[in-house]
Order: sequence, then C-alpha cells, then structure tokens
Amino acid sequence: IFENTGIGSATDSDEDIPAFSDMLYKIKEQYKVREMAGEYVVIVQGQLGNSLTRIISLNESALYLWRAVEGKEFNLCDVANLLAEHYGIDDEMAERDAAHWIDKLEECGLLE
Repeated sequence: IFENTGIGSATDSDEDIPAFSDMLYKIKEQYKVREMAGEYVVIVQGQLGNSLTRIISLNESALYLWRAVEGKEFNLCDVANLLAEHYGIDDEMAERDAAHWIDKLEECGLLE
C-alpha cells in the first residue's frame, strides 16, 4: 500500500499466508483516494483529541486494488484473483501479496 514497502515484499514461505481467506473486508466509506501533486493518497484525519493527520501514499498496485474493491465487500481470494489476472502472477504470489495489502489496510485503520 505504501510506495516504500510495496506489494510483493512477503516471503516465499506458505506459513506466512494467514488463514483469513474467508473473512470479509470493506474499505471504510469515509476514506477516498485523492490525487495530490501527481500522487494518489488517502488522507486519514486525526481522531478526537488527536490532531495528527496521516497521508497514505498508494503505489500503482495498491491504487488498482483500492479502485477494484472500493464500496464492496471482499476477501483474500478476491484480491488475490485481481492481482493474478491483472499482473499475470502465480496464485501463491498473488495470495501472499493480497495478504500483505490487506494487512497494510488494517494497520492503517482503513477497513471495517
């Protein structure tokens, strides 16, 4: 999801693939992708008592996935299929990368 971390940094071990393929996720409605200075970002406003605002920069893969699932429920398999079809990667790599993307969205508090 971030330019610095990128999708595809997962390891080659099957043990790293989480067992949450049936869980349903949805990007929170209040978060929208904006274009700022030629970059695509999601702005996360600070909560009550927290004045910090975070700007999350999306790389090309993260933006593609965001747009593909925005407003819909999705699971790990849905995201993995999108990656495999769009980028022509094998299912194992697609599943690892999908898990990594979902983990980053959760870490940033962007999922319901």
